[in-house]
Order: sequence, then structure tokens, then C-alpha cells
Amino acid sequence: MELHDRRVLSFGAAVPEGVVDAGTSPGAGEVEALVAAGKPVMVTETTTAAVAVYAWLGASVFRVPDALVGEVRQVVEMVLAIRGLREPAVSRRGLA
Repeated sequence: MELHDRRVLSFGAAVPEGVVDAGTSPGAGEVEALVAAGKPVMVTETTTAAVAVYAWLGASVFRVPDALVGEVRQVVEMVLAIRGLREPAVSRRGLA
């Protein structure tokens, strides 16, 4: 799985083949260690703020409540844009 290839799944989804399940709300150090091992890492989370941190750390699969799937996709895309792994959805200059 490439760095820019992120997936957002609903709570009921199974762990995809070849993906390491870090569990629900794992510690940042645990996620970093799993990412460093070279396999795609899945995190189960209920807040978009935590998803942003895990995405920054390199987690690539996120299992979230159905109501948050759209928001979490936006958060992950934002993190990827900030890290320079994808183009921003919208670019605006801050000139008046």
C-alpha cells in the first residue's frame, strides 16, 4: 500500500488482508512502530482529531462510525495534502 493510498471503513468492516490491526485508540508509539515494520496499519477510532494524528503517523486504514466516514475522508485528505503527498483540493492565495 502506497503512502497516499488510505482507506476509510465503517465499524462493521473486517480487517483487510495484509493489514495490521492496531486496535481502538492505540498509543502513538505503537502506531509508529507498526508503520516502521512496513505493513499497512489499521486504526479503529471515534474522533476525527485522533484520525488526523494517526494519519500523520502513517496509519493507512481507518475504521470509524458510519456517521463519520465522510468527515474522516476529508481529514485524511487534508493530512496528505499538508504532508505533500497529494495536491490540495482547493488552493487559494491569502492576498486581499
